[in-house]
Amino acid sequence: MNLPLARRLAAEFTGTGLLVAVVVGSGIAATRLTDDAALRLLVNSLVTAMGLALLILVFMPAGGAQLNPVVTGADWLLRRRTAQRYPIRHAVAVIGGQIAGAIAGAALADAMFGQTMLSPSHTARTGTPLLLSEVIATAGLLLVIVTLARTGRIQHASWAVGAWIGAAYWFTASTSFANPAVTIGRTLTDTYAGIAPSSAPAFIAAQITGGALGTLLAIALYPASRDKTAETQEQLAG
Repeated sequence: MNLPLARRLAAEFTGTGLLVAVVVGSGIAATRLTDDAALRLLVNSLVTAMGLALLILVFMPAGGAQLNPVVTGADWLLRRRTAQRYPIRHAVAVIGGQIAGAIAGAALADAMFGQTMLSPSHTARTGTPLLLSEVIATAGLLLVIVTLARTGRIQHASWAVGAWIGAAYWFTASTSFANPAVTIGRTLTDTYAGIAPSSAPAFIAAQITGGALGTLLAIALYPASRDKTAETQEQLAG
C-alpha cells in the first residue's frame, strides 16, 4: 500500500465513522431529550447536515472525503479512462474502509450513550415509498457531487452536500440514508437511527440505482470536455 492510498483509507475510515457517530449519536440524544417526533427529526437532520459539511471540509484534502461507496464507485467509473485513473482494487479498498468505519462509528455512538454496542436494529424500514425515497435521495446526492466536479466548483461540496442531505431528511419518506456504508453501520445500532439488517439490502440496491441515475443526469447536463473532466475529477478525489 503506498502512502497516498494509506492516507486516503485512514481518512475514509475515520470520516465515515464520525459521520455515523454523528447520525446515531444525535438520534439517541434527541430521543432522550424529547418525545416530539418532529423535533427529534429536526435535531437529527440539522446535526447530521452540519456534521457532514464539516467532515467533508476536514477530510477532503486527505483523499476526497467521499465517505460513501456510491460516490467512490462513480468516481472510479468516471476516471477510468482519464490520466487520473486508479486500479479498481483501490476503490474496493476505500469502500471496505468506509464500511468498517461506519460499523465502528455506530459502536462509538452507542458506547458514548451507554447503549449495547453492535446490537442489530429491530427497526424495519420497508415498502415502495421508502425505497423510492432512497433512489431520489441518492440520485440527488450524486447529481450535486458530479455536477460540482464537472463544472469545477468542487470547493462548494461541503455545504452543498450537507444542505442536500439535511433537506432530504424532510422531503423523503426514508429520511435520506443515501449511503450503503452508513446503512450497514446503522443496522448495528438498536436506536432511533437504526435499520433492521433485513431491510438493508433493498435500501442499498435503491441507493446504487439512484446513484447511477444521478451520475448519468449530471453527465447529460454537463458533458464536459475530456480535459475539463479529468481536471475536475482529480479535484473530486483529492
